Parts: sequence; structure tokens; C-alpha cells
Amino acid sequence: MDFTDKAKKIREGEQLDIPRVEQFLKDSIPGLQGALAVEQFPSGYSNLTYMIKVGDTELVLRRPPFGTKAKTAHDMKREYTILNALNPVFPYCPKPLLYADEDPSVMGCPFYVMERIRGIILRRDLPNGLVFRPEDARRLCENLLDVQIELHSIDYKKIGLAGFGKPEGYVKRQVDGWSERYRNARTEDAPDFETVMKWLQEKMPKETGSPCIIHNDYKFDNVVLSSENPLQIIGVLDWEMATIGDPLMDLGSSLAYWIQADDPPEFQAIRMMPTDMPGAMTRDELVRRYAGKSGTRIDDFDFYYCFGLFRLAGIAQQIYYRYFHKQTKDERFALLIFAVKALEQAALRVIER
Repeated sequence: MDFTDKAKKIREGEQLDIPRVEQFLKDSIPGLQGALAVEQFPSGYSNLTYMIKVGDTELVLRRPPFGTKAKTAHDMKREYTILNALNPVFPYCPKPLLYADEDPSVMGCPFYVMERIRGIILRRDLPNGLVFRPEDARRLCENLLDVQIELHSIDYKKIGLAGFGKPEGYVKRQVDGWSERYRNARTEDAPDFETVMKWLQEKMPKETGSPCIIHNDYKFDNVVLSSENPLQIIGVLDWEMATIGDPLMDLGSSLAYWIQADDPPEFQAIRMMPTDMPGAMTRDELVRRYAGKSGTRIDDFDFYYCFGLFRLAGIAQQIYYRYFHKQTKDERFALLIFAVKALEQAALRVIER
């Protein structure tokens, strides 16, 4: 049975100018031959991802969403830059092929093209027919975490990324920045998160002192599993938010997505990946494994997890803001307000604990 992640028909309003794109790609990438066909990967809430097929060659094109966008979001050049630096040293990174700026003769916005890594991408529930025994589910969770640890161990200065981020003061800058972004994106039906923001300011820890490359959106639906061996991770996608920063902030952001089997029903309702399957590791188990394998001392992870929940709510609220103000017609975004409310409740539970 083929569980490979598949593209679908392009959503209304997100079509590309096929003749222009075809001409540009054939002029820019040697060896492309045959008619060009374009489909869209339907998942994801931020940058738009298209599957480009030219003859037998499959490529992936990434571009910003249509409509008004946050000033610092959707930086295609930044994403292309880290792919270029990481691909030679991190085997899970797709190979970037070209970057294009805002040339109106092609698309009118920056975009880039990379190789396609064919494989399985896990969404909310396992595909029909794909089954993991409890021991397999645990091994998959371990493999997922170990790849993140491997990323954090790369010497970013040696691969030319010394100026890619500002690690000094990263934690405070993130708390302050996401507080401002949340307040700016808040709609009248959204919770205020003021209790959470105040707690994060008061409980802010010192920097770990070991900055590294952090993905900032590392989770099951951003990794590619081998079709031959679904326990093996062969790709890591969506580097839009990657930077140089505190590794525990990256882990906290990842675990904000990690909804386990014993979480409350309202939190279960917003689960996006099969992190509740029998045998899956718990958040506490993942933190302990991270500490043991990375050699990082973790005295109290509550701050990082609470920040991850708040940051995820901020991302969801920014996207919901676009829908609320009719800047996008994607009906999936209407449901994000329920996720924002559930994330606030989860963050408040951490604070109460």
C-alpha cells in the first residue's frame, strides 16, 4: 500500500501562472524536459507548497501566502539560505535548487524551488492501513527526538551561519516579541492571554549558554518517513522559522504540539498528529530523553513548555486574524480560534501546576 504524501488540486485563489513558471524553471534548472504539471500540498497554514512535475522530475516550490502578511513572516530568502547551509551536513535537509526574488515577470513574490523527498508524512491520524505496534510507536518517537538533537549538535559557525540569528537575549526577545505579536493579532473573540504573558515574564530563565540551530516548528508533519521503513526519518521540511537560539525553546515549541492520550478532551480536540497512539512517548519522557542524550541539564521544563503553548497560540491567532478580517478565504482557518482558546487553557494548567 502506498502511504506517500500526495499533492492535490490547487486551492481556489492560489493558482500559479503555469506558462511563466514553466519557462522560468526550464531556463534556470538544467535538464528539465517535458510538460509541466502543478498540484498543491493541502496541509500547512503558512507558506504555500506546490508539487511541480516536469517529465519524470519532481520538485517542490514554496511561496508566501496571498494577501496581507506579517512583516517579518514568510521570508523565502532566509529559508533558502539555511537549506543551502544545512544540506551538506544534515542528511535530512532537502536540496535547494533555486531562489527567485520579487520579479513580477515570474510570480511577483519571492519563492524557491527544492528537491522533493518522497515519503510518508503523518497528519492527525495514521493513514488507513499503516499500523505501528506500541514498541514501534515508541521507537518512532525516539527517532524523531534524536534527529532534533542531531540538528542541535551542529556547529552553526562552521557551516557559515554565524550571522543567521542573534542568540544573545534570545529567550527574552521571544517572550517580548510573541507577546507583542499576540496583542496585535488579537480579535474580539480571542482570549487575552495576559495571565500567561505575565507569568512568562516573571519566570524567564537564564540562557542555556549553548545556542544552536533550532528549527522552531519541529514536529511529525514536518518530517518525512521512509516508505520502505516508516520508523526511519529521511527528511525534515518547513525551515521558515529556523534560527540560532536556545535549544530548550525549540524543544518547548515542539512539545506544544505533543498531545498525549491522557490530556483533557478540549486539548485532544486540537490534536494535529498521532502523538496519542499506543506506545507513544509522553512529554515528560521526551524531556528526560533529550536531557540524557544531549547532556543538557534541565531542572524545570515548565517555562519552556508554557512558552511553546503560548507561541503556538500566537501563530494560530495570526493566521486566524487573516481569516477574521477576510484576507483569506481558506475555511480551515475559521477553526483556529478554538485552538487558541484550548492552548490558553493548557498554558494556565501549567501555571497552576
